[in-house]
Amino acid sequence: MTPVLRPAVPTDAATLSAIGAATFVETFGHLYAPADLDAFLRNHTVERWVDELADPRFAVLLAMAGDEAAGFAKLGPPSLPVTHGPRSIELRQFYIRSPWHGTGLAVAMITQVLVTARARGADELYLSVFIDNPRARRFYERHGFERVGRYVFMVGDHEDEDDIMRLAL
Repeated sequence: MTPVLRPAVPTDAATLSAIGAATFVETFGHLYAPADLDAFLRNHTVERWVDELADPRFAVLLAMAGDEAAGFAKLGPPSLPVTHGPRSIELRQFYIRSPWHGTGLAVAMITQVLVTARARGADELYLSVFIDNPRARRFYERHGFERVGRYVFMVGDHEDEDDIMRLAL
């Protein structure tokens, strides 16, 4: 079944909470001590998703394959430590469940993310990607993103290094 892309709504908060935690653990869970991973996953509460889905500064794209969430992407106001213009936006999360890797879902999702960012009046899009995630970095580079810096991404008390990438829209 081909996933359907749609904007997330407040009633999707529990689904986003579950897939947000599951995709992070699936992708990176093996890298962290249990206490650090648990501390980080506290960011994926239903309540936090309810707040963000109600906040007009955020836009969340949800990919659904029937009743199963296959992936999601979240745009929001810039939070990365980089100088940005007044019409910047940030791709804060972009995750796809592993059964959907290599199916074209990521391309469909990034295409919709770019449409949404432009429709919101953004002229540049920032994101961060773990330096030891070459597959993701190559994906973003194929879509025109360029590395513009690095910063420390915290998972609990564990410091990771992320590349900051930018795309002019």
